[in-house]
Amino acid sequence: MKHITLIASLWLGVMTGCATSHPAASERRAESTAHRLKEDTRVGVYTSKPWGFSTNSYWIEGPEGLVVIDTQFLPSAARELIELAERETGKKVVLAVVLHPNPDKFNGTKVFQERGIRVVTARQVLERIPAVFELRTRWFKDRYAPDWPEAEPRPEEFGAETTVLEAAGLKLKAHVLGPGCSDAQVVVEWEGHLFTGDLVANGTHAWLELGHQHEWLQRLDELERMNPRQVHPGRGGSAGPELLARQRAYLEKVIELVRASEPTLPVRDEAVAEAVKRVKAAYPDLGYAVFLQVGMPEVYRREAELRANAAGH
Repeated sequence: MKHITLIASLWLGVMTGCATSHPAASERRAESTAHRLKEDTRVGVYTSKPWGFSTNSYWIEGPEGLVVIDTQFLPSAARELIELAERETGKKVVLAVVLHPNPDKFNGTKVFQERGIRVVTARQVLERIPAVFELRTRWFKDRYAPDWPEAEPRPEEFGAETTVLEAAGLKLKAHVLGPGCSDAQVVVEWEGHLFTGDLVANGTHAWLELGHQHEWLQRLDELERMNPRQVHPGRGGSAGPELLARQRAYLEKVIELVRASEPTLPVRDEAVAEAVKRVKAAYPDLGYAVFLQVGMPEVYRREAELRANAAGH
């Protein structure tokens, strides 16, 4: 409960800052973007305006329609995503896949379902959506209302194991993975393309809320073994497999900087603040530092526990 209160207070601080410096108004005015990728024009990317955290969703064009990866943070963005993708391609969206239990991935689910579009995810992701949605609704609903889901999003489950999804004349391999940026996640592999959600970020800090930094490194091992040609992150531009190496280096650096402070329990706010300061100094050009601030308490706690356990043995 203390951790939840701390995270909520961090977000409140961010929101208060928006209220006093007025970036929220500019965030609303900023435009979302959508385009096909020049490396493979069958893949398109929609990026929400900053008001929706610059969240990427992707469409894959098949001979019989479109498959969308992730349904966006705000229902209005989900509607715009569908309309832009269908207008750009002249084809209908027939399936959407939710990659992990964060609202920027699942909040638009009902918008798709109301249009007769199936939305699917793994059982492990689906099981975690209720608790995450309840918490994030407490954080965000008042700020974003009425642009917030009225009811808990409920995708269909495709099962608990890695499987092949067939839709739009396409065959997509949906890998079911363990903890990383979330407690469970799916990544979608298709013809050398790898859609990773927030397991990979390009140009922003990582979403470290749950303190799964070591498991996250294992997830990157798994992604690297897939030998992708193109990696499509949750935020930032698509690129080659170097994005996986860059994400690994970032996580390893975060761990290194926290360990250098010899973390101890109980977690002290000033120690966490110092760790945040060190990581921000190491990566001054990365966006969304609030992700780091939200995540560092659990990262620090995890490293302190590991250190204490090692000392006890």
